[in-house]
Amino acid sequence: MVRDSAIVAYRNLLTILRVPTLLVTATVQPLMFVFLFAYVFGASLGGSQYREFLLAGIFAQTVAFNAAFTTVGLAGDLHKGIIDRMRTLPMSRMAVLMGRTLSDLVVNVLSLSVMAGCGYVVGWRIHGGLMDAVLAFGVILLFAFAMSWVGALTGLLSPNVEVAQSAGLIWLFPLSFISSAFISAETLPGPLRTIAAWNPITAVAAAGRKLFDNSAPPSFTPATGWAAEHCVEYAVLCSLAILLVAAPLALLRYRKVASH
Repeated sequence: MVRDSAIVAYRNLLTILRVPTLLVTATVQPLMFVFLFAYVFGASLGGSQYREFLLAGIFAQTVAFNAAFTTVGLAGDLHKGIIDRMRTLPMSRMAVLMGRTLSDLVVNVLSLSVMAGCGYVVGWRIHGGLMDAVLAFGVILLFAFAMSWVGALTGLLSPNVEVAQSAGLIWLFPLSFISSAFISAETLPGPLRTIAAWNPITAVAAAGRKLFDNSAPPSFTPATGWAAEHCVEYAVLCSLAILLVAAPLALLRYRKVASH
């Protein structure tokens, strides 16, 4: 299974290299978000201190959005008959999904590297220790891997690539913006504030800020509650819970689709 997954992941990465637009999407879109929020909105929300607050939220949002690569990639393989061809080969069935999610994890590493470099340009700095920074990126990448399995399930449920493209983003936009990725969730009205407080993207962004030691602007009301006080632990628990639900469902759906 490990060997087959590595081969499928290598095949997916070759596809990205041969279709440069996919690579551009993975790198240019995060840069646009960084500059847009850092300078268009950042000037009125706290200037340089807001830019430090912002980056962890951009990291969390971007890896969540990158789940769309898994969604569209699997839907495209189904539409082109690639899955049918793989089903006839003497290979692990799990390798198709594992290879897809692993290759997209590599894309997420690239996106994070580009954003971190861009963050240093706009004034973001890591004030915490080296091990804390490594742990922060580990928490973000664990969330990215979990979201890739959600993307895999969405792609397998989509009847075609066009539906997969829209289905992969419809739920991601409200999930990312009803959070503290870009603002203090304490400013949201009652029900939205509760949703934002327990939103996994809020937890991942807060964990990154805590481990990078990036403080919020003075005008931002600090978050309270168990999820905020234990943001690192909660972010890891959210990612593991997503994996425990999405991975088995994706495998069950893949078996059903591949058996047709």
